[in-house]
Amino acid sequence: MDKIKVLIASDVIVNEEYYFNLFSSCEDLKIVAEVNSGEMAIKKTAQLLPDIIIIDLNMSTMDGITVTEKVVSRHPNISSIIISDRKDLEYFKKAMQVGAKDYIAKPYTDEEIVDCIRRAYKNEKLRTATLENSNTLKSKQKYKTPQVVSVFGTKGGAGKTTLSVNLAVQIAKETMKKVVLVDLDLQFGDVAVFLNILPKKSISELVQERNKMDIDLIESYLIPHLSGIKILPAPMRPEDSELITAENVLEILTVLREHYDYVLIDTPPFFHETTLSALDISNQIILIMSMDLPAIKNMKLSLDLLDTLHYKDKTKLVLNRASEDFGITPRDVENTLDFHLANLMPSDGKLVVKAANRGVPFILNKSNSKISKSIEDIAKTVIEDNGYQKDLEEMKKKRSIFKFFG
Repeated sequence: MDKIKVLIASDVIVNEEYYFNLFSSCEDLKIVAEVNSGEMAIKKTAQLLPDIIIIDLNMSTMDGITVTEKVVSRHPNISSIIISDRKDLEYFKKAMQVGAKDYIAKPYTDEEIVDCIRRAYKNEKLRTATLENSNTLKSKQKYKTPQVVSVFGTKGGAGKTTLSVNLAVQIAKETMKKVVLVDLDLQFGDVAVFLNILPKKSISELVQERNKMDIDLIESYLIPHLSGIKILPAPMRPEDSELITAENVLEILTVLREHYDYVLIDTPPFFHETTLSALDISNQIILIMSMDLPAIKNMKLSLDLLDTLHYKDKTKLVLNRASEDFGITPRDVENTLDFHLANLMPSDGKLVVKAANRGVPFILNKSNSKISKSIEDIAKTVIEDNGYQKDLEEMKKKRSIFKFFG
């Protein structure tokens, strides 16, 4: 059995004996080196290429955040886990921003450490295999189908679920292909409500199945909708969200991608390990934001993090409730974020709220409305697989040339 190779970086002497005793009882774990400085951690990582590096946040010469950033930038396939005595949300955010796979704060148990290592290792293996399969598919197909599309936004009320539901319905209508919508807003998902569906079981029951996670099992949990799409509902109780792991998400999405042409994912309005798994496997990420200063601030931070995670090239930005009545223009948003807008959605609160209350996507019975036309445009960018920054930059250059010669 191949052992998980772990490198320990800590300048606390007692930690050496702790990890030695801990790993001696684990047949699948092996310490390849223990170092007491950030510089040595970076050097030994390059030499030994461990699977996992455990980094103490509070090392004196170079802190764990800095070490993690350097290791991840040079060795993206090596999973970093930061150990800390600070239960501080800001440090957790910083750890995630530089690419750490987990952040564990004291007090923690031996089992938590070991489980975290094994989970990070397994997720990385699954992610690598998924990317390899994705690259193989891309090389065989003219268009990058099947497509996994995550709709994401870091501020509640931006219209994320509205876009997810109507986009899934429009893609199914436009392509006549198999479309599934996964509600990954695990605590407060509303996809079923938006489609007037009362689910009897959900993703939380699915992950508790002891049977092999295959398409037959997953299909038994999918709910068909009259529009032609199928949905995998979020848990019916917020506390059940804790049952779903990043590994579960990767397994489910991998199987769905093999049997559906489009897998759309409605995500929660925050970064979580399950969200990161979805973003990781996605071919396209649609970021949606509203037109106000807090939303712009949050989006700026989100784009920085997505850039760190190497997701920015597959990201498209949609501005909802786009209007110049708020004292901010779409051009102002682009300039502030230094990111081109792929699509605009007009403000139509009356139609959107009425559709949500009725449980009927407005794209079905109000197809001539301006907001429905905007959904059609977004669906087109998904189907034709364009609207990325490189595409928008190219369009901008062509327009400049046209104006120059015109």
